[in-house]
Amino acid sequence: MLLNLSQIGQIALPVTDVDRSEAFYADVVGLRKLFRFGDLTFFDCAGVRLLLEKTHDPAAFRPHGCIYFRCADIALTVAELQRRGVAFTHPAHLIAKMDDHDLWMAFFEDPDGHTLAVMQEAPKGYAPAR
Repeated sequence: MLLNLSQIGQIALPVTDVDRSEAFYADVVGLRKLFRFGDLTFFDCAGVRLLLEKTHDPAAFRPHGCIYFRCADIALTVAELQRRGVAFTHPAHLIAKMDDHDLWMAFFEDPDGHTLAVMQEAPKGYAPAR
């Protein structure tokens, strides 16, 4: 049997306050909410579901991982997120020069401290407007 696990269908992220996180991902990040079932909220990320689920043990909760969101223009995206109240932990900066593009990223956190990033695969020599 050929194993084909090339597409992610859903990513689960534990949160301490579902209402607060639901508002953040909908109103600040701008994701489209699919539905909510009890303490589970589902968003669409270009065909991949993001599941926010209330942690069962808040005392043991630790944020982990990083979710990277693609964007067409990192400078405009950072500016809009800042307008929506996001404080960036690391501003937009060049991560790597690839053969065919430059990789730019900026990092911030959600209300539970999970690291989030916006990323742009930009043309070689790109410099975002400041």
